[in-house]
Amino acid sequence: DKSEAAKWICDGSTEYSISAAKKKTRGTDIILHIAEDSEEFLEEFKLKSILEKYGKFLPVEIEFNEKVINNPNPIWTKTPADLTDEDYLKFYEELYPFQEKPLFWIHLNVDYPFNLTGILYFPKVKNEMQLQREKISLYSRQVFITDEVKDIVPEFLMLLHGVIDSPDIPLNVSRSFLQADSNVKKINSYITKKVADKLQELFKSDRPAFEEKFASIGLFVKYGMISDEKFMEKAKDFCLVQDTASKYFTLDEYAEEVQAAQTDKDGNKVYLYTTDQEQQDAFIQSASQKGYSVLKMDNMIDSHFINTIETKIEKTQWKRVDADAVDKLIDTGINLEAILTDAQKESVKKVFEDTLQDKQKIVAVEAMSPDELPAIVTQNEFMRRMSDMSKTGGGGMGMFGAMPNTYNITINANHPLISKLADMKSEDEQKALAKQISDLALLSQNLLTGSDLTAFIKRTVGGF
Repeated sequence: DKSEAAKWICDGSTEYSISAAKKKTRGTDIILHIAEDSEEFLEEFKLKSILEKYGKFLPVEIEFNEKVINNPNPIWTKTPADLTDEDYLKFYEELYPFQEKPLFWIHLNVDYPFNLTGILYFPKVKNEMQLQREKISLYSRQVFITDEVKDIVPEFLMLLHGVIDSPDIPLNVSRSFLQADSNVKKINSYITKKVADKLQELFKSDRPAFEEKFASIGLFVKYGMISDEKFMEKAKDFCLVQDTASKYFTLDEYAEEVQAAQTDKDGNKVYLYTTDQEQQDAFIQSASQKGYSVLKMDNMIDSHFINTIETKIEKTQWKRVDADAVDKLIDTGINLEAILTDAQKESVKKVFEDTLQDKQKIVAVEAMSPDELPAIVTQNEFMRRMSDMSKTGGGGMGMFGAMPNTYNITINANHPLISKLADMKSEDEQKALAKQISDLALLSQNLLTGSDLTAFIKRTVGGF
């Protein structure tokens, strides 16, 4: 081969020159002249890190210090039928050396109407603090482009790990450019469908294994149902809810479970739930004694999920188990009679209002079962839910998060202690008993703090 070598020179501007040159061997030599403020690019570690980031899966071998430092044949370029579970796990370890093994993965492989390959892994998540975005890398013909894949990958799947490779995604990855690209929209829909199909397959093929994984994948499923209408249609068949006895149900199964006992006078199914099983135990026990089922909804996204489900499934209401007295949570149209007279109820109400005069509260005296507590503290379901949503980024909910902690205190007109209080002749004795009852109710909801808590402890130890 007698072809002549060429020499290309550029000083970094738009100007350059090309001239003939002499070279003994085939190939290209690139010689960079580094400015003083860029001498870090002469360091071995810096050079290697750049090569590994952008050329980690380049389809030709890259040698650095006489050692190949890349993988030119990553498994996403291979046919799924030729791969084993061990291959997928080994590749995950190559991508994320210090991560726990993933729960499962999805191999993407399509060549029409667009070209897309890749592997998405569902990570094992022990708690919400471990969730990290920007764990999916975008490649074009095995060359790294970016790890900011929003608009390419559906929002709710940004928490997954893995790689996607497509020559049909524009290299100009600005958000406005991506949003206008038809292939990007198709790829987004395709990924959503593949994930939904995979989850449906896992649910149908091995439900016990799916239930074991749901603690980790439930966040993805619920987030998807909130944010993507098409995913919601598929996911409502395999989305699970768990009751306080740790039993899992699909949404349809749970609707049947509570049909008989938890339908109100207007035909609405009332779903009771707890956000903290230990703190709300007294309310859960009361509900259980009535034959009611209570769901565990203690995920950071559950308040948004509940709001979405209520609008999608007709004739359903969700109420936190401590939102009201258990007899009032599900209005069956049957009202208990109060032992106290109307005059006594007004008198008892005034005693508690005077006792709690500096608090953000609403006092009510209601007829409840004598087996219930003498007083319970509840928060309005709507206001509390809006406040919860504001804490997890609910758009437009900021005003609710800033509102003071108002609460309702409901006095059980049929409890022996309240009857005793109503019959007391001494106003001081009435206030002392009302104070102890209300403080116990506040304590059960973690609303008794600071000097009030200290005073309660001293008073209790001293026999109040």
